[in-house]
Amino acid sequence: MKKWVPALIAVVLIVLVAGGTVAVKLYDKYSYSKEQQDLNEYYHVTEEDQLAIVLQNDLIEEQAKRMNGECYMELSLVQSLLNDKFYYDAHEGLLLYTTPTQIIRNEVGTAVYTIDGEQHETEYPITVLDGDALYLAMDYVQMYTNYSYEYFENPGRIQLRNQWGERNSATLKKKTNVRVKGGIKSPILEPLAEGDSVIVIEEMETWTKVKTSDAVIGYVENKFLINPVTEEEIAPSHYEEPEYTSVRRDHKINLGWHDIKGLAGNGTFDEYVDGTGSMNVISPTWFSLSDNDGSVLSYASRDYVEKAHQRNMEVWALIDNFNVKDIDTEEILSYTSKRTALINTLMNYVNDYGIDGINVDFEAIKVSTGPHFIQFLRELSIACRLNGTVLSVDNYVPGETTAQYDRQAQGEIVDYVIIMGYDEHWGGGGVAGSVASIGFVEEGIVNTLNEVPAEKIINAIPFYTRVWKTSGDEVTSRALGMEATREFIEKYSVPVVWDEETCQNYGEIELNDVLHQVWIEDEKSIETKLTIMKKYNIAGVAAWKLGLQDSSVSKLLDAYVQS
Repeated sequence: MKKWVPALIAVVLIVLVAGGTVAVKLYDKYSYSKEQQDLNEYYHVTEEDQLAIVLQNDLIEEQAKRMNGECYMELSLVQSLLNDKFYYDAHEGLLLYTTPTQIIRNEVGTAVYTIDGEQHETEYPITVLDGDALYLAMDYVQMYTNYSYEYFENPGRIQLRNQWGERNSATLKKKTNVRVKGGIKSPILEPLAEGDSVIVIEEMETWTKVKTSDAVIGYVENKFLINPVTEEEIAPSHYEEPEYTSVRRDHKINLGWHDIKGLAGNGTFDEYVDGTGSMNVISPTWFSLSDNDGSVLSYASRDYVEKAHQRNMEVWALIDNFNVKDIDTEEILSYTSKRTALINTLMNYVNDYGIDGINVDFEAIKVSTGPHFIQFLRELSIACRLNGTVLSVDNYVPGETTAQYDRQAQGEIVDYVIIMGYDEHWGGGGVAGSVASIGFVEEGIVNTLNEVPAEKIINAIPFYTRVWKTSGDEVTSRALGMEATREFIEKYSVPVVWDEETCQNYGEIELNDVLHQVWIEDEKSIETKLTIMKKYNIAGVAAWKLGLQDSSVSKLLDAYVQS
């Protein structure tokens, strides 16, 4: 019997060891990890002044900074997340904020801001320049933006909210931990006490994604959550967005551009206006940027305005950026002092000559010029709004290369957004085709409607046709008015057929081994365009340019305006 004792003990020990191993494995499998997550690593905070950003319920990649005891955010991030009306003039060291009636100015690096010349001061620097990056104090941004934020330490982070709606929350029925992921082996972010409330972001089978009161986002087991509540979040009421009022008309606009080409061109007013029927706005090409300091070349005429008013026409004087050589539009618009000088000059002309509106025709705007162009329109709109002057802006048909014109911003701040619904195929394009096919026109209107209210949209039509000549690989063209186009057709007996795709009469003929093609703008094509414009109930029609139309088209425009 005694000889079996050692063997029995060995067996027992083996069983105990095996059982212990199993117990350890079971414990390892089912016990809760006590590993603590490094929060600096979790929030990607590597520098003392960095601030992670939790936007609504998401930790975003972009970060803010803690400086001078205040929270600051880089201008580009403020513009993309919170408010795109803040503008930085790097040349003159100014941060500007433009409302419908005021420009608020801050000299970068100071705590002072001015409104209508009156100085105000904050308890902190409003702006801080860090290298090439401009940072804005979030408390200052909050003065002009409806958003909220909270600051938390260790590590530095902010909870940012700019959207409000329904919010789901729950209460902890006993203490537990928020973990990085759903699983008991996931590292701990922070402990929660019984009775703590959390925001419920996403509920899963056994775990729920939550956000704590100090903006920690992680996972808690469902069994710890009780008393689910859905409540409506209340937006902060510290700031009410001002309304951009418009100087608009209660009738359809029928505008004709008058290309005067100089002072003598004012004398052609009667010649060009006779027979235009119910045209109610004339836009003479009076003003051009004349140097890179913002000076203006003017052909304005008081007699012209008086003649127009006698015919119940308003005068919306056009300013362009392409009729004087070596003009750098960005050089002018990126300086606050130059924009101010330009606007003051225009408004002096408006008041001196009794002009009813300004029509801005700045073409070939570069991507880098876009923000300065929009700031110019914001500032000009203030002067026009306070003066009761109509502000309209000419735009290319929307496309991938025209985003810098920011039609959405224009739709808010200007009175009328005019689509230049022509030059689908243009003289320097090297490809023959329609100047304004019906598909091109309708797409331009539809895409503009995505960004601009219908009551602010005017679609411009061409009074001209291009005669295209193709000789080998060379493609050239010349623009003809409606009468000159008819004469060309008759002179060369060009066969013409209606093209359903473009909704234009199309003709072609070979002369001396050169192919001549025309997609004709005439009464029928214009009528089709006006039908589309009626369909979308936009604000009116414009035409380039007076002197190229015939009487039948004027009658169509009369009927459109009166419809």
